[in-house]
Amino acid sequence: MADNWPMNDVSDSRDYPALTILVDQQPQLEFDRSQGLPDHQLAGLERMDVQMDTGIQAGDRWLEQPDRLQRAQFVAVQLVEALQQGNDALAAASCAYLATRLPDLQQVKAVRIDGGFSLELVFDEPYVPETVVEFTARPVS
Repeated sequence: MADNWPMNDVSDSRDYPALTILVDQQPQLEFDRSQGLPDHQLAGLERMDVQMDTGIQAGDRWLEQPDRLQRAQFVAVQLVEALQQGNDALAAASCAYLATRLPDLQQVKAVRIDGGFSLELVFDEPYVPETVVEFTARPVS
């Protein structure tokens, strides 16, 4: 497996903020890294890695030995497509994969464009919900 990242639960990632998945600037999923994963879910993530060990399709290129970031980009694409198709199980598994394999990943930002989407993995800034401030007009004297 590429890069030998930790395969354990996220208990060693408690210092990292949640992973937030945004589509068109709207939060869709959030993974709380302070909550571990059950063994059967960790085993499912391991199976995802084993499948990717045989290679992945990245756009028009076949990557025989994808590195950690290439795997993350591949899984992030699957996650966004799963959200668009309403496949909650795949979206949740993909989100858990990204959160456990890249503990410093803080946001996945997808923006729909021309029937597809652009994707950005954000490592250096946590998601902060927008605060709406409403101003009330003062009565005119």
